[in-house]
Amino acid sequence: MKDFETKNYWALILGGSSGMGLATAKVLAKHGMHICIVHRSPRLFETALANEIEKIKATGVQCLAFNVDALKAEKQEAIIVKLKGALGEKGRVKTLIHSIAKGNLKPMVSQEGTTLAQDDFTITLQAMGVSIYNWTKALFNAQLFDKDARILSFTSEGNTKPLQHYAAVSAAKATLEALTRNIALEFAPYGIKANCIQAGVTDTASLRRIPNSENIVTHTLKRNPNKRLTTPEDVANVAYLMCKDEAKWITGTVLIADGGEHLV
Repeated sequence: MKDFETKNYWALILGGSSGMGLATAKVLAKHGMHICIVHRSPRLFETALANEIEKIKATGVQCLAFNVDALKAEKQEAIIVKLKGALGEKGRVKTLIHSIAKGNLKPMVSQEGTTLAQDDFTITLQAMGVSIYNWTKALFNAQLFDKDARILSFTSEGNTKPLQHYAAVSAAKATLEALTRNIALEFAPYGIKANCIQAGVTDTASLRRIPNSENIVTHTLKRNPNKRLTTPEDVANVAYLMCKDEAKWITGTVLIADGGEHLV
């Protein structure tokens, strides 16, 4: 039997159209969890995502998808209403997955182009950090969380290690982790657990947007003791494990899933 097949559990995945978010949707669906994906994608990628959604549905679960800006309050409210209708009286959100990758990658110093400004930090911090609290609060106020809910977000080694052009994202990851710890503390009486998963360098669209990402890949292949990059599926499998009953005593922490990359 699938782990979640008879539970009427849902996963709400923010940023689930590709990479780790989509991989997590597919893994959780395989184990019987219904899926709601919120993403912001150009029309060019809609066909590809539609095909992935059909694959998810083929596992026997429901799958909703909303191509909207997850950071806008009015869009969030509309999604909550539609999700509540899909859940019915017995359905509950078992997990909220935060995989939003909307960060500014400008340098702090440059003789040739523009550099980071306050607005760049504000937008990045809101998208990749503060939004996890906004969505947690919205689902909590709507009483959609399961009594043993799991909130998971994806962070990176850039949370503590400085990288070129990564200052705004690094600050957002630090914010994400700080908010996760506080959510774990303050929502604990309501059965909600919150953790971050620190993935190793993963070949995603987000990685390829980082300047000189090919150098990061080359260095990682030498550095990682397993001599390969982390895959979205590696991270998705950890997210699945964190949704199981056996993981209910883990909260307020950062779990490293990088194949030992951080050891070197």
